[in-house]
Amino acid sequence: MGKIAFIYPGQGSQKCGMGKDFYENSEVAKATFDKANEKLDIDLLKVCFEENEEINDTKFTQPALVATCLAITNHLKSEKIVPDITAGLSLGEYAAIAVAGGIDDIDAVSLVRKRGIYMDSAVPNNEGTMMAVLGMTGDDVSDVIADIEDVDIANYNCPGQIVITGKKDAVSKAGEALQSAGAKRTVELNVSGPFHSKFLIPAGKKLRENLEMVEWNKLAIPYVTNVNAKPVEDISETKDLLEKQVSSSVMWEQSMRNMIDMGVDTFVEIGPGKTLNGFLRKIDRDVKVYNVATFEDVEVLKEKICED
Repeated sequence: MGKIAFIYPGQGSQKCGMGKDFYENSEVAKATFDKANEKLDIDLLKVCFEENEEINDTKFTQPALVATCLAITNHLKSEKIVPDITAGLSLGEYAAIAVAGGIDDIDAVSLVRKRGIYMDSAVPNNEGTMMAVLGMTGDDVSDVIADIEDVDIANYNCPGQIVITGKKDAVSKAGEALQSAGAKRTVELNVSGPFHSKFLIPAGKKLRENLEMVEWNKLAIPYVTNVNAKPVEDISETKDLLEKQVSSSVMWEQSMRNMIDMGVDTFVEIGPGKTLNGFLRKIDRDVKVYNVATFEDVEVLKEKICED
C-alpha cells in the first residue's frame, strides 16, 4: 500500500459553520477548539460557527481555519487514521507542521493569528491584490510579467492555474498582457492584499520574532514546504522557511508531484471546501483523493481506506 498524505487548504476555503459538527460530536475536536479559543484574543468559536463578516478578514480567517483543520485532524487521529506525510497551502502549512509533530496545535493557531495581522498591515488597504491566471504555464506567465514592476507569481496551483500578486494597477496591467498572450481567463481574487509577494517581506521579518518565541519539536513525520516543494525532516529549517513563505511563491503543484514521487497515492484534504482535491485531479488523476469537511465525511473516509 502506498503512503497517505494529509493536506490542508489555504485562505479562501473558509466558511461560516466550519467545524461546528465536530465540536458537537467529538470530544477531542471540542477540546482543540476550546483550548485555541482560550489562548486567542478573539472569539474563535463565534468566527468559526456563527454567521459573521470577520470570517473573511485574514486576521480572523487564519486562526479560524487552522484551528478547524487541527480539530478535524485530532478526531481522525482518535479514529486511528494518521498520515505518513503532510503539506498545507500557504497558511495550511502551519497545520501540516503541527500534525507532523513540529509544533503544538495551540502555538500554531497563535502564530497564524499574528501572521494574519502582519500580512494585513503590510500594504495599505486596497493597494494590493491577487489574480488567478487560467490556461497558461508558470513559465509563460513569468515571461509575460517579467518587465512589469510590482507583480510576482504567488501560486503554482496546478496545470493551467497560476496566481499573480502585487500592486493593484500593476496586476491589472499584467492581466491585460496575459490575456493578450493567450490566457483563457484572468480572475481577480477577493483578498485584502498582495500576499506571497515582495511586499510581504517586512511581514515575514515581524513574524520571525514570534517564530523565535515558541517551542519547536523534532518532527515525527516529514512535511513538504511551500517554499521549495521539498520534504522537511529537520525542524531547524522551519523558522527560516516560514519567514520566507509569506513573501515567496507557493510551489503547490511541485509539492504534490514530489509527494507522489515519494510514494504517496492517497491524499486526504482536511477542512472546508475541495479546492485541493480539484488541483490534484489536474495534477495526477491516478491518485486517490478524499475530503473531510464534515463529521459524516469521517465514516466515508474510514470505509474508503478499509477498501483500499
